[in-house]
Amino acid sequence: MNQTDLVDALKFYRSFIQPEIARIYWTIPRSEAKAPLEHVHAAVRWLFRAQDAFSAGGVARSYSIAYNRYFKRRGWIACYPETTGYIIPTIFDYARMAGSEEAFERAIRMADWECDVQMPSGAVRGGTVDDVAAPAIFNTGQVIFGWVRSFKETQNEKYLAAAVKAARYLIGQQDGDGCWRQNLSLHAMRGLETYTYNTRTAWALRYLFEVEKDESYRQAAIANVEFALRQQSANGWFKNNCLFDASRPLLHTIAYCLRGILEIGAVEGNEGYLNAARKAASALIDKQANDGELAARFDAEWMPTVAYSCLTGDAQIAVIWGRLYGLTGEQKYLQAMTRANDYLKKRQLWQPDRPDLHGGICGSFPIHGRYGKYEILSWAVKFFIDSLLLERSLSPAEKNSGKPGDASPARPVA
Repeated sequence: MNQTDLVDALKFYRSFIQPEIARIYWTIPRSEAKAPLEHVHAAVRWLFRAQDAFSAGGVARSYSIAYNRYFKRRGWIACYPETTGYIIPTIFDYARMAGSEEAFERAIRMADWECDVQMPSGAVRGGTVDDVAAPAIFNTGQVIFGWVRSFKETQNEKYLAAAVKAARYLIGQQDGDGCWRQNLSLHAMRGLETYTYNTRTAWALRYLFEVEKDESYRQAAIANVEFALRQQSANGWFKNNCLFDASRPLLHTIAYCLRGILEIGAVEGNEGYLNAARKAASALIDKQANDGELAARFDAEWMPTVAYSCLTGDAQIAVIWGRLYGLTGEQKYLQAMTRANDYLKKRQLWQPDRPDLHGGICGSFPIHGRYGKYEILSWAVKFFIDSLLLERSLSPAEKNSGKPGDASPARPVA
């Protein structure tokens, strides 16, 4: 161990002297679920605080409760273009549900910031704004969601122009078989030729096609799903579907992959795509614990390979189950979603006296799990909000209320 590593190790272990970590370990297992909108409001306020942590308008990547050896700091970690991009639709959804002008204006600030940091090629950089600027295919797709939604909400052409520029970059990087192999990410690739979960990037292109009827966007999206389906095993599991370890993919990236296939299947009316997503989503129901927990990683036989849960993935899979319930009416999906959401509510940080923590969702449970270790992740909070709002929209009372701005299971959030 060199001197720098030793100093980092000392800073990491010294950060455990603070009472916050012990308090989290003590309180989370004893937490009780509150009314769903209480959880939503607290989570949204945490995202607002993450935006206010830096002045430019983007959302902080995370709040590191312990000293983070990679980022060399504790506390707020720099703004993250990728996740700010798909946080934008969530904030617009909240603005509509709550009638919040503040939320609407914050979403616009995020979209403006994304325009400011877009690379000249049209790509979105990987990592945070503090990292070396390098294009990333997946990140580019995720920001398209934010730009397209901002255009839909405001009719401001600059957001559509940014989305089109990004889409043209993506199409220019796509191989003839529908796969993306170049410029995947400097921050994630570890010996993998491609990521099957770029189906969520494909979904972004199909989403853009709704407002910019360029057939090349639609065809590129379909080509990537077709490629991904050639990676699917008979039991629904996907190959090459992880950031680092393709033999036991992370629930987070499994969910990315399924969501892209599901949403493109839904908008295209393609039963083959829908059935492919259902096969994997149903396999995960069989692995869900009674309290709603799922393991963070699964091998090719859908066997859990770790003892912790990826809370981000739990929320994402809950959204997928909710979407499948909305599309099929099968109660098993709604029941699984409800269990997952109840599990997540009890793991939301509830510390009103600590606004940097209050309302947050950590990367893992226990919080020392290897995904987002000792961090509150902005994207975990985003997907938690999405899942609670979707569950709310699926309740009979909400569906029959006719209130303007209510979310609809037929109108998916990104």
